[in-house]
Amino acid sequence: MQGVGFRWFVQKHATGMGLAGWARNEPDGTVTVYAVGTPQQLNRLTPLLREGSRVSEVHSVQIREAAVQQLDSFQTR
Repeated sequence: MQGVGFRWFVQKHATGMGLAGWARNEPDGTVTVYAVGTPQQLNRLTPLLREGSRVSEVHSVQIREAAVQQLDSFQTR
């Protein structure tokens, strides 16, 4: 999943939900999103990741658990 504005789209919504984490473009054209928050916050973010920004194209979303990093905000990388 990648497209113009996708990382910004994720950052805007994640920040608005009070999530910490990051979104970065990968060399293969995908985007990795790491988000830290409550289960309710993460459940609100998931459908937005599947939808994407109006100019991005989302083909699939894979969700995995990861070790929690201590982050204060949501950033693009």
